[in-house]
Amino acid sequence: MTAANSSFPDVWRAALAMGPSRPFLTYYDDHTGERVELSYATFDNWVAKTANLIQDEMALAPGDEVAILLPTHWQTPIWLLACWTSGVVASVGEDSAAAERAAAVVAGPDRLEEALACKGERIALALRPLGARFPNVPQGFTDYAAVAPAQPDVFAPYSPVTADSPALVADGNSWTHGELVRDAAEAAARWGLRTGSRVLSGCAYDSRPEIRAAFTSELAVGASLVLCRNVDPARLPGRMASEKVNARVASLSGGGGGESGTAEGTLGVLPVE
Repeated sequence: MTAANSSFPDVWRAALAMGPSRPFLTYYDDHTGERVELSYATFDNWVAKTANLIQDEMALAPGDEVAILLPTHWQTPIWLLACWTSGVVASVGEDSAAAERAAAVVAGPDRLEEALACKGERIALALRPLGARFPNVPQGFTDYAAVAPAQPDVFAPYSPVTADSPALVADGNSWTHGELVRDAAEAAARWGLRTGSRVLSGCAYDSRPEIRAAFTSELAVGASLVLCRNVDPARLPGRMASEKVNARVASLSGGGGGESGTAEGTLGVLPVE
């Protein structure tokens, strides 16, 4: 299997096989004090439940588009990988017509009004600590926390996902699985990522460069992420030490990145000295 003929389900299975009990994503929110740690196995369980939700409850078919209106949060990459695992297309970015065009929408509390433009299924995420439900479910939405836990822990797609399957739409452009997997592998090599890399990030998932720097390049090598929201800069040094962070997502401009920059910008991963 090479990056050129791989899909994200292939990449994820390969990373999972390196050690399911390894940490994959550790999440901090400095406003709420929340800390969530997901191993590869736990993340895989959430992806399977969400993919089953997409395929069976939302009744979406391969190639359908899901507008993802979520902030920096541990559940956002779960939705990205669940879309790719089930063969539907994740749509991100500032495209105001995305929700109206999409077959379904997934939104956090701050973007519910925008999500109402979707005529298909609408899923709302409360983004509360411990994955708690909405106290009152927003009208016109299904509460993700109420329906996801009951979904099966194992997912099998009705149609295979291949390298040629469409995967992502962002800011008017689209990419297949094969294109994104190859891009992720090349970025991981360029930035020196490896299985033992533990990457700190505070960025969102609203563009291809952000998704590449803070998700898919780590997937390509079986690395792990420390994802932070509402960052308190004073807490970062201690957190980086305790979490054994050895790389960070950063702007590579200003002489810090050189050839490590990307064709679409300078967001990338730098080693931590």
